[in-house]
Amino acid sequence: MKVLIVGAGFAGSVCARELAEAGHQILLVDKRPHIGGNAYDEVDEHGVLVHPYGPHIFHTNSKRVFEYLSRFTDWRFYEHRVLAKVDEQLLPIPINRTTINTLYGKNLTEEEVGAYLESVREPRDPIRTSEDVVLSSVGSDLCEKFFRGYTRKQWGLDLSELSAGVAARIPTRTNDDDRYFGDTFQFMPNEGYTRMFERMLDHPLIEVRLGTDFESVREAWPHDHIVYSGPVDAFYQYRFGKLPYRSLRFVHEHLPDRSRIQDVGTVNYPNDHEYTRITEFKHLTGQQHPGTSTVKEYPQAEGDPFYPIPRPENEALFKQYEALAEQETRVTFIGRLAQYRYYNMDQVVAAALKAAEALLDGNR
Repeated sequence: MKVLIVGAGFAGSVCARELAEAGHQILLVDKRPHIGGNAYDEVDEHGVLVHPYGPHIFHTNSKRVFEYLSRFTDWRFYEHRVLAKVDEQLLPIPINRTTINTLYGKNLTEEEVGAYLESVREPRDPIRTSEDVVLSSVGSDLCEKFFRGYTRKQWGLDLSELSAGVAARIPTRTNDDDRYFGDTFQFMPNEGYTRMFERMLDHPLIEVRLGTDFESVREAWPHDHIVYSGPVDAFYQYRFGKLPYRSLRFVHEHLPDRSRIQDVGTVNYPNDHEYTRITEFKHLTGQQHPGTSTVKEYPQAEGDPFYPIPRPENEALFKQYEALAEQETRVTFIGRLAQYRYYNMDQVVAAALKAAEALLDGNR
């Protein structure tokens, strides 16, 4: 086959590699001037490895995904930790025993923390919104201190206006585990994500064209199949209207005379400032450098699509596009934008491997 693949992030790049190894000719296009999608990283002008599109921390419970990516990178062990600024305190998030004890001046055991959370939670039935999830889990005070303000900044909506799945991603712990993720495999690519993508796409049957729009090659490059990881509404020229997304503005800063400014990789600001969080990249990469580079994230309505907005009316609109997509026999839709889902990186890799397998099974 000759396969046109749209998007050089995880979805497109994994499919490109799998199909090329099976002997198929690949043209991979991306409208950006680089590979790697939002996971792209680069050395800034000060010599610090940064993530232009915000922090990307790899974590997975899938041994298959970890072993697959290990073909293209060595790893640096890294467990991400996040603090939230509440009043004048920096407290672990997800909420754990340390959070509760420090915030309220208590000295509770694990068992007592469980009992405390049980006493303050406000059960909701049925669980429909993210507000229902948070109040049922930690009650109104912790909701106001950690979640409501952050959510309003991040999404431009109240917790009560978002589907339950948004808040359900964040656990609550009764022990002192302060890791942001609990996955089995928590690592960072040792030489960065871009180097990993370069190795993945280094195959004689893969041609990569950057700064290239899908429409410019859609008819110009004869192909047997399309693997599409762009916005599904754009594929259909917005036939039913645009799918809503939340975007981000990134403000990068370098401090030449400070080797570290934070105790952890990311600090959240649920109630202060217009930005949601600051990430300091040297925590993530382990890089040694006399200065340090950070990024602040300012959520906004306009700009590149980053987060599908999980609301019932948006899901209903997506279903109209999904019905069209399911009728396609020569197009595979894969990834966050094509499937209008918030996927972690490992989920995209797993889905891409599955999609490539299905495509190969149908063409053997």
